[in-house]
Amino acid sequence: MDKKIRVGLVYGGRSGEHDVSLQTALAVIQAFDHSKYEVYPFYITKQGEWRTGKALNGPVGNLQALISPEQPDASSPDKNDPSGIALMPLFASGGAAETAVTEAAEHPGTLDVIFPLLHGTYGEDGTLQGMLEMANIPYVGAGVLASAVGMDKVTMKKLFAQEGLPQCIYRHFTKAQWAKDQAFFLMEIEVAVGYPCFVKPANLGSSVGVSKASDREELLEAVQLAFKYDRKVIVEEYVSAREIEVGVLGNEEPEVSVAGEIVSSNDFYDYKAKYIDGKSAMIIPAELPEEKAQQIRELALRAFQAIDGSGLARVDFFLDKASGQVYINEINTMPGFTPFSMYPLLWKASGKTYPQLLDDLIRLAFQRHEDKNSIQYTFDEN
Repeated sequence: MDKKIRVGLVYGGRSGEHDVSLQTALAVIQAFDHSKYEVYPFYITKQGEWRTGKALNGPVGNLQALISPEQPDASSPDKNDPSGIALMPLFASGGAAETAVTEAAEHPGTLDVIFPLLHGTYGEDGTLQGMLEMANIPYVGAGVLASAVGMDKVTMKKLFAQEGLPQCIYRHFTKAQWAKDQAFFLMEIEVAVGYPCFVKPANLGSSVGVSKASDREELLEAVQLAFKYDRKVIVEEYVSAREIEVGVLGNEEPEVSVAGEIVSSNDFYDYKAKYIDGKSAMIIPAELPEEKAQQIRELALRAFQAIDGSGLARVDFFLDKASGQVYINEINTMPGFTPFSMYPLLWKASGKTYPQLLDDLIRLAFQRHEDKNSIQYTFDEN
């Protein structure tokens, strides 16, 4: 029997999307073919403490099992054991966390690849990716640059503009700029963007901290809420539009999935509509003329390549109901990844099962790592 691939699964994290990450991790652990992969859990608490456990030999039962308290004498859980993962403290926030992934569980250097399942800051934003690059460990998904750009909506939109991708009108400012010249930014938003508008933290996902403002009073409240989650805020114009999403998979020669449509249960596709009430609908494939669907797929590919993406991404668009104009909204370098999330469902409709996606992503991680290691990093005068 071939040796199993040892996968370090990193989840949780210091982010407003901590709980979303746990849902993703549970789904991935349950979907892995444990005859092919040996999965090591790495849980990062909301305070930034790393915890690790022994290899899993099967799925775990529930979300609580992913964050079970310290059980230093517990053995690896049986697949039917509801007690969960035996996690032991590794490092507090600010510790040498790279040792956590190079000294996995029992022996140094035993991990073959890291699968980051962190959403939001301190994980999806290039910070973890940078650590893994320094440790020279293969990992799933986008690299440092693409992760950072994909998280920062302002920088992302500037790159999209450089690429010539169509976008909605937006304005942005930092907390210090807002405090210094609030009147100017209010005027600029009301003249250039108008009401209603959407107010978002620049560096977060899953619609955390996002509000729709219909007047100045609501705008002021929305900005203050967004500043709870980030030092930089972006304000975007409202477009009466259909929300269309596509998945991208690959490195140098990426594939694009069929298009899907989100029909929100709320006024807009906020956190509650995504994760709580369960009433939002996903239409896959989206009911689009083939020409329009192809246009969206081509724009998604350009967006992915504009940020130097690798591994996976979900690209979100607005389709103006009146004019039919397509606007790119954003790119997500670590999209929701449960079996019921849009990204895996898009690929299921495109002919790839959930376990096949996991296999592909790990293969792409090894491929990208091999390509990077073929580069010469020392200067040879000869």
